[in-house]
Amino acid sequence: MMNEVEQSYQYCCRIARSRAKNFYDSFLLLSAQQRKAMCAIYAFMRYCDDLSDEPGATQAAIERWRAEMEEALEGRFSEHPLWPAFHHTVRRFGIPHDYFREMIDGVLSDLDPRRFESFEQLYRYCYQVASVVGLTTIHIFGFDTRSALPLAEKCGVAFQLTNILRDIREDAERGRVYLPAEDLRRFGVTEDALRAGDRSEAFVRLMRFEASRARTYYDESRPLLDLIHQRSRSSLLALVSIYSRLLERIEGSNYDVFTRRVRLSPWEKSWIVVRAMVS
Repeated sequence: MMNEVEQSYQYCCRIARSRAKNFYDSFLLLSAQQRKAMCAIYAFMRYCDDLSDEPGATQAAIERWRAEMEEALEGRFSEHPLWPAFHHTVRRFGIPHDYFREMIDGVLSDLDPRRFESFEQLYRYCYQVASVVGLTTIHIFGFDTRSALPLAEKCGVAFQLTNILRDIREDAERGRVYLPAEDLRRFGVTEDALRAGDRSEAFVRLMRFEASRARTYYDESRPLLDLIHQRSRSSLLALVSIYSRLLERIEGSNYDVFTRRVRLSPWEKSWIVVRAMVS
């Protein structure tokens, strides 16, 4: 008979297969235990993200989830099926608990209309919702030197900046403008223009600047590939390649993120995974 932890892992893997559009294929390059662990972490973070996006989302609901998480970290589980696998993964791979607390803080901040005056403020948000994901996953990948940590942080920022550029109009319609106000003023782009999908010359110049910033974080985080354990490198390479390709697709469309959502086809993602596997 399957025990509670294995049932929980099966639940998390179903969530990852159905929801992790840009992640799941890369998980297949890992060992069985690493793959299950990645699914458990993804299921937790997916639920966190969904909490802030649901209509009528409340601080109370997120705080209840935080309380359940704190209990789960100590081995006491509510009825939600992901907790046993989450607890097992955190213990097995020695993942610091503060990463998950930062993630919930970031999700909580999304309940209010988002505005960032400076890139420094945006960076802090990217750290909470994306860098902590990178920092968590390298514990599953394995690493031997602490110099991997700031590189994983930068990699997470690169991924989140790519997401922000892809989702500009959708976010603006929900009252979330992640691009720093100082950048909007510098290039002469208004929030109303973002909501209206106005792809003006000013908008293109703004996007070119922001894409270049994201590219810098990809470049600066590249040495991370050599610092994680060799058995995990193909998985990280696939992840980085998929997100880098999304940014390339945004750039190649001349920043047309308004008429359709930029995405990679399943075939493209599968090909990236195969190339990573043989690299």
